[in-house]
Amino acid sequence: MSRDDTLAGVDSRFVETERLGTHYLESGEPDRAGDAGEAVVFLHGNVSSSRFFEDVMAALPGRHRAIAPDLRGYGDSEPKPVDATNGLGDFERDLDALLGDLDLAEPVVLVGWSNGGGVAMRYAIDHPEAVAALVLVNPLSPYGFGGTKDLEGTPCFDDYAGSGGGIGNDAFVAGLADRDRGVEGQTSPRKVLRTYYVDPTHEFDAEREESYLTGMLDTATGDGNYPGSSNPSDNWPGIAPGETGVNNAISPKYCDLEGITEIDADAKPPVLWIRGDSDQIVSNASLFDLGTLGRMGELPDWPGEDVFPPQPMVDQTRGVCERYAGRGGEFEEIVFGNTGHAPHLEVPGDFGDRLESVLRG
Repeated sequence: MSRDDTLAGVDSRFVETERLGTHYLESGEPDRAGDAGEAVVFLHGNVSSSRFFEDVMAALPGRHRAIAPDLRGYGDSEPKPVDATNGLGDFERDLDALLGDLDLAEPVVLVGWSNGGGVAMRYAIDHPEAVAALVLVNPLSPYGFGGTKDLEGTPCFDDYAGSGGGIGNDAFVAGLADRDRGVEGQTSPRKVLRTYYVDPTHEFDAEREESYLTGMLDTATGDGNYPGSSNPSDNWPGIAPGETGVNNAISPKYCDLEGITEIDADAKPPVLWIRGDSDQIVSNASLFDLGTLGRMGELPDWPGEDVFPPQPMVDQTRGVCERYAGRGGEFEEIVFGNTGHAPHLEVPGDFGDRLESVLRG
């Protein structure tokens, strides 16, 4: 199950934990990971894998032991179904089992990108003593993805219609399932990578682009994984979350990470929030949010701003971070200019510098 195409200084490994057969990448010197903050764990986002952090790991100073697992249903890890009814709990428990098996020195620095940021927050809520710092890279809103309308995460409808597995793009999911590596079509995986994962002006190194695309295509699709199941709804747009699959796990029906503000003040890890200023996936006007698409006239029968506005994802995250700080925590927001959803791919040097400052404490 291990890979033979990793970058120099990065090793591919596989372990059977009590919960999941897990593939992960590793770099650095395990024997030197005993000092607090030396171990760093990278958590990738939706429709991606550990490949998306491989370049960062290769460039990281060897004194840091770095681990990047493929989460359940992604990359080369086991595609067990996701129970969405406990939010990101399956991913958090998988991570806890992996870190226990690897016997990483605690506390660790968690670097979570997009959905991985949500997993990192969930892990910190459940295991604050095990986290030295949180680096959240364009993270999922603490109130999940889709279907909420204000800074408090109030749902647009009681059944959370407009979020969950049913709002995925069928053509994109089919492209993943067919392992489409082509360049045609607005919803092809390669086109989505080039247009939405990064600022559209970014030009990939050809070899690295192929690796990232492979990381996307290694996503398990279906009701149990991506995007997940759905239920009919009497509310717009006629679809509500199901009980299985990743997009339901991040629906606000099941995903609520505001509890991070309730961690005891003396146990709160410092938070560094990094985001790109041109992110089109996690933003106050996400092009993957039905409220935004309805306002743009791309979806019929949109009920309007009062009922289903675009989710203010960035403002929701900032509000939770400010409450976190107001209750004894520390947080810093860094915005990278002319970058999209994956700044660690677009400005790896700047990203690495910020990460290294966290690792130095």
